[in-house]
Amino acid sequence: MKKKTFLIIVLALVLGIVLYLLYYFNIIPHKKYTNADFKIETYESKIDKDSDGIDDQTDILESVKAYLDTKPKYKSKYYGTGYPDDNYGVCTDVVVFGFLGAGYDLRELVNVDVKNNREDYNIDVIDKNIDFRRVNNLNTYFKHTAISLTLDIKEISEWQGGDVVVFKNHIGIISEHRNKGGIPFVYHHASPRQVSYEEDVLEHYEIIGHYRVS
Repeated sequence: MKKKTFLIIVLALVLGIVLYLLYYFNIIPHKKYTNADFKIETYESKIDKDSDGIDDQTDILESVKAYLDTKPKYKSKYYGTGYPDDNYGVCTDVVVFGFLGAGYDLRELVNVDVKNNREDYNIDVIDKNIDFRRVNNLNTYFKHTAISLTLDIKEISEWQGGDVVVFKNHIGIISEHRNKGGIPFVYHHASPRQVSYEEDVLEHYEIIGHYRVS
């Protein structure tokens, strides 16, 4: 009887650990909350770059979701036209396609900033077709051109859907959804094994940048 009880306890512990890991790695979906659940006013930009009637903050967010709806597969490749055109992509492409849909061609914009501020970029040979798809380059570009915001995830009202978040060696866009503590989810593309493009991972990465375009 004692042996049976011991086995039940061990199995329960193993099951608990497995469920925790599945939840931690977002295999088990996390419940989603919105700004309204935390009485946070949703930010809207006063700028509409592409004059489509949608403010930039909302436009970036919706364009990110439209890009991820194509279910891009994870692979790092070089493209002579800059933007991936074969349903493959990496983390930076979530950002660049989100901005492209809102009227910001980061391929051109980053290239101009690199040429004007070469000393701030760790680039040996300038190549506009790949420079804008590098995490560190985007972080430098947004430092130069966007509004820098808090890195403290506990300041939940300061994080809004459509913001850019830069991690060490990774990048994504803040989601309009939040976890039960009010910390926002992230739209990102991290690996071929990723189950969902929208995940509750903001607490799992080292944050080095948080930006809003306007």
